[in-house]
Amino acid sequence: MAANKIAIFGAGCFWGVESAFRRRDGVVDVTVGYAGGTVDNPTYAMVCSGRSGHAEVVQVEYDPSRVSYEKLLEVFWQIHDPTTLNRQGPDIGSQYRSVIFYSDQRERAVAEESKRRLDESGKFRRPIVTQIVPATEFYPAEEYHQRYYERMGLEPSCGISDGGAPIGSESKSKD
Repeated sequence: MAANKIAIFGAGCFWGVESAFRRRDGVVDVTVGYAGGTVDNPTYAMVCSGRSGHAEVVQVEYDPSRVSYEKLLEVFWQIHDPTTLNRQGPDIGSQYRSVIFYSDQRERAVAEESKRRLDESGKFRRPIVTQIVPATEFYPAEEYHQRYYERMGLEPSCGISDGGAPIGSESKSKD
């Protein structure tokens, strides 16, 4: 039995991203938090200010015998618009950037190939601007952010889709 693995993705507002990944078979747990910044132990207020450099992200713990990293990347690409720089739906700022944090060279290669294939597929009119960068320290968000939609009994929003075209995307198939 393989040990669980971790993947870290930023695709806009972390509440919706968490919800989308949490429902996938093979995902053991999802924690919302912050990564990619310059401040230790950032708070939500610091991240929202845009001055800490962090992105709102999810840390996805998954069982690689049940779901592959490649499948997680497919979810990532489907739930947001990877062509908008520092914006998802109504949320604007570098904290909402599209980003994949890789933990090793295999993940980097798989993520870059996945991005290249999607970019060349013609699905989007604009180029994909998703960053693919080495994993940095992950800081869990405050407890009230964890499982937010689930606890509030709300449907996911924040411009996040559940597998179809992301809200606000400019997919060529919509023409």
